[in-house]
Amino acid sequence: MKKQLILLCVFLSLILGACSDHKEELGVDEEMFGKWQGELEIPGSQLTIILNLKEEAASLSVPAQGLTEAPFNEVFYTGNKLSLNMNLSGTEIKVVGTYDDDQIEGTFTQSGQSFKFILTPYVEEEVTYERINVPVQGGDLKAALQLPEGDGPFPVAIIIAGSGPTDKDGNTIGGGKNNSLKMVAEELAAKGFASIRYDKRGIGENQQLAPKEEDLTIDQLVDDVKKLIGYADAERKFSEIHVIGHSEGSLIGMLAVQNSKVASYTSIAGPGRPADEILKAQLEGQLTPELMDKTQSILKALKAGKTVDDVPTDLQMLFRKSVQPYLISWLKYDPSAEIGKVDKPVLIIQGTHDIQVPVEEAELLKSGKPKADFVLIEGMNHVLKDAPSDVEGNASTYKDPTLPLASDFMNSIINFIKE
Repeated sequence: MKKQLILLCVFLSLILGACSDHKEELGVDEEMFGKWQGELEIPGSQLTIILNLKEEAASLSVPAQGLTEAPFNEVFYTGNKLSLNMNLSGTEIKVVGTYDDDQIEGTFTQSGQSFKFILTPYVEEEVTYERINVPVQGGDLKAALQLPEGDGPFPVAIIIAGSGPTDKDGNTIGGGKNNSLKMVAEELAAKGFASIRYDKRGIGENQQLAPKEEDLTIDQLVDDVKKLIGYADAERKFSEIHVIGHSEGSLIGMLAVQNSKVASYTSIAGPGRPADEILKAQLEGQLTPELMDKTQSILKALKAGKTVDDVPTDLQMLFRKSVQPYLISWLKYDPSAEIGKVDKPVLIIQGTHDIQVPVEEAELLKSGKPKADFVLIEGMNHVLKDAPSDVEGNASTYKDPTLPLASDFMNSIINFIKE
């Protein structure tokens, strides 16, 4: 009878992952159970995933995409192996892995594409900030309020992250962790300044505010900052408001602070030219003459506010139909002109080893605002760390959260805000 029961359990475990009462007979390694975290090795980038494995269930979290504890429909454990399946919004996802020596190694398959991963035990990151919700268009913007010690009121800095899928900590989805903006917030707090930072709409905790790429415009991002300024102005715990924008956040910030109740504005690694000029310069020499001509034509149409249907396959990544509304909203602004409209004290900071935004861009911003304070940080790169000038060595700092911020960088900001 016992033999028949064990055989039945083996059969059911293959079909349903059942019979947890007989884990010992089946040899299921209970060390697998728990929370695991690691990176999907996507070509050219990485994506953090978290698996929560329980005896009869499992779930998937992808923080960068705002996915939290999504349950797997099928969960199979056999020995030290696992097989997990789910249907997520019509997309089949399969995870298979093997537990050994306190790690799980396997593959993540979605829509027929497979990516390798290595997971290690999950370590909960210490949260040193308060979570706040600020009403914006389409819902609530989730943000991190970092407060210094004491009773206040405190000066508060609103920190705006850079271009693309960059989160409140300064980490670009798929680009590894550097925690640059997290460090900025923590150092401000150590010096007696509060700060508010947030995942932009469509990213991480605020993905729900722009679930579709075609619904996002730069003007929405500007309005989000205005709402944060309004929130800070209404809070008695803040004595004055400062805005700090990094990279693309520089333009967003300078647009948001115009005619607002802020005490100062700081641009870090902000481009000084319109986006179409930057794109043309970056693509020149990388595209064939025919594709370059087509790029010029597309940018001209987008700058005139017109969408483009005929986009060559080789240019779909840049000019796909869903991203065109954002590009149209972005191309109409000239940062060197917009910064001149800021009627508050302005600080422009630029690193000399920034391989994404050269010093010339900061100089263009300075020409648009001659009275602005202007600081060059020797050796600082785009993620605000001391870095070598060569591309490989420079890029390695984008994935190293142990590196401190560049020397004198924070002193420049704090001294400016104090003044």
